[in-house]
Amino acid sequence: MVFEFDKATQVRAIGDGAFAARVHDGWDIAGNANGGYLLAIVSAAMCAATGRSLPVAVSCHYLGPVNDADVVIETSVVKSGKIFATAHATVRAGDRVIIDAIGTCGEVLPSGEQRHATRGAPQMPSFAESAPRPSTSAGMPGLMRNVDVRLHPHDTGFARGEPSGDALVRGWCAFRDGRPIDALGLALMCDAFPPAIFNLSGAPGWVPTVQLSFYLRAIPAAGPVCAEFATNQLHDGMFEEDGLLWDSRGVLVAQSRQLALMPRQ
Repeated sequence: MVFEFDKATQVRAIGDGAFAARVHDGWDIAGNANGGYLLAIVSAAMCAATGRSLPVAVSCHYLGPVNDADVVIETSVVKSGKIFATAHATVRAGDRVIIDAIGTCGEVLPSGEQRHATRGAPQMPSFAESAPRPSTSAGMPGLMRNVDVRLHPHDTGFARGEPSGDALVRGWCAFRDGRPIDALGLALMCDAFPPAIFNLSGAPGWVPTVQLSFYLRAIPAAGPVCAEFATNQLHDGMFEEDGLLWDSRGVLVAQSRQLALMPRQ
């Protein structure tokens, strides 16, 4: 079976470190391709350029919106080491530069015995008992046609015009077509939830991402991932959002941080 996400993140080498790709419709927020989806496409190109299979740490700067368009991803390998390889990537849609990114890729994650964690997975209802976001309804992001996001009941007030007052969103995430969640899927899911700021502003809309960083921490076990996103600082029309994602075993599998602008209608 060919899954929708695999088709939507396919890259094709066209020579001199460049890759052709298609930014597919249906992975968008208000008609603009989701930042996590674009990060996943860039990560796929970086992995191909470096000959490594895992996007370990990727940072994307978003320079303009794009959707339902062909793009070219120009890459250059900065360094190729025994454990990691690092590449630079520029995404162009015609004459426009859409993304400038740098990423570190690897074949395996380093192992170690020492452990320290100050945060664990949030207490959540099960995936089946959490509040689903509709796949098709007026004003719902196109991304929801492909991604099944289910929220903690306390964090759904923004959708009813009753924000909780806490800049926090917790929930579960899976692909609607049953695709297993891997490292590339985590790159998408680090930006697939409603922004935590909605539970302060109560004004859903397109939230333009200025910069997004993704860190792969472990290979996820089978099943949906549990996530928590929080904002601590909002001023001058910008905010940060920190994300933590755990797999079905409760193992931290990814982290993210982004800087974004306040919602636009």
